[in-house]
Amino acid sequence: MTITAPIDEPEYETLAQDTHGTVLRPRDDGYDEARSIWNAMIDREPTVIVCPAGAADVMTAVAFARDRDLPLSVKGGGHNVAGNAICDDGLTIDLSSMSSVRVDPTTQTARVGPGATMADLDHETQAFGLATPGGVISTTGVAGVTLGGGIGWLSRKYGLLIDNLRSVDVVTADGKFVTATEDENPDLFWAIRGGSGNFGIITSFEFDLHEVGPEVLFGPIVYPYEDAADVLARYESFTRDAPRECTVWANSVAAPPLPFLPEAIHGTTVLILMGFYAGDHDEGEAVLEPLREYGDPIADAVEPMRYTEVQSLLDDLYAEGARNYWKAPNFTALTEETIDTIIDSAERSPTPQSEVLIHQVGGAVNDVASDATAYPHRDTEYIVTVGARWEDAANDDECIAWVRECHDALAEGATGGTYVNFEGDREGRERNAYSENYDRLVELKNEYDPENLFRLNQNIKPADEKRRQ
Repeated sequence: MTITAPIDEPEYETLAQDTHGTVLRPRDDGYDEARSIWNAMIDREPTVIVCPAGAADVMTAVAFARDRDLPLSVKGGGHNVAGNAICDDGLTIDLSSMSSVRVDPTTQTARVGPGATMADLDHETQAFGLATPGGVISTTGVAGVTLGGGIGWLSRKYGLLIDNLRSVDVVTADGKFVTATEDENPDLFWAIRGGSGNFGIITSFEFDLHEVGPEVLFGPIVYPYEDAADVLARYESFTRDAPRECTVWANSVAAPPLPFLPEAIHGTTVLILMGFYAGDHDEGEAVLEPLREYGDPIADAVEPMRYTEVQSLLDDLYAEGARNYWKAPNFTALTEETIDTIIDSAERSPTPQSEVLIHQVGGAVNDVASDATAYPHRDTEYIVTVGARWEDAANDDECIAWVRECHDALAEGATGGTYVNFEGDREGRERNAYSENYDRLVELKNEYDPENLFRLNQNIKPADEKRRQ
């Protein structure tokens, strides 16, 4: 018979005895730290938090939650904007202690634990002049960013993180430990690559690595916002033909107090082009020159920089502790109408930290067929993230409304798809996230998680699920 929360004392004791890691309850030291995540909007209280020492503890925790019909959430880096890492009145598995990274420089591969951050991964791989694409904030968890796809500065050259994934070890909903590759459990491997945690808990990732750095060309070119329409039109033309070594993102945001920016523009809306080139620096200078010489920029800080520094440079601007809400439609092109909507949206930004950020994608990402992995958006050239960021809960309604209004205004030129890792709502956007692959994902959900144990995500519901209230 199913037992529901609250969990009684003997059950806690049994769980603790069966777990080599730590088991935390609300009164325990470390509980509040373990339940805290990047987005301060999310304040949930699990009944119990299991901090596993290894895969065996993950299997124990999954069985404990399943047998008692407890809500189950999984925390890697805790960076997901929708707050999927934490649940109320259930069991959270906090994987942060499983953060090992082992690099094999001979085969150019890395074996990565599910609690590792991009900083952990980049630190180890760059010791050998290697890297794998994904993430632009070093505190982002490798697991979460991978399961949704994994976009980063290197993606145009080397693809998404899932395109560089060789194998995973997975604990499935029935508590089994399996390995998934292109040849072993290939359907599960397909679903994991973009299925956003719907099919199991990964206890180990194996990635291909590539020669990168130690220095790349990187930096911002900052323009006054009255020039934004002309510069973004130039940006669209430039990025359409840019080589794969080059990635440029465009951010409409209040100017941060950076030392190379005049104090008079701090806090005013500016357009920042963030240029990246992974290759010969002289070639990169030549490639980026048409952007750098265009118009009358306020500042140009593009320079050779260590790749690990690039990966952590934006950390302070996106530090933990603020309230965040995002939406991110996909585009195959930036039309004049879309550019006008982006500019109008940014000019109505509710807080100085809020932004409208254009991510350039394409390149190697789009070499892969849309049905080759669960991630379907292989025609996307740009992702436009409308991101609100604020401190005071009293501003929640205003900031969320701004994001939704901007998203609706952008819809006409968008593909209808969205990048699941940038989606601020847990429910209602699953079809947009998984697009034409959704029906196959439902079939695999029926096979691997028919009771929808792994449901605290942008959820793929099994066909015969009984609605949970």
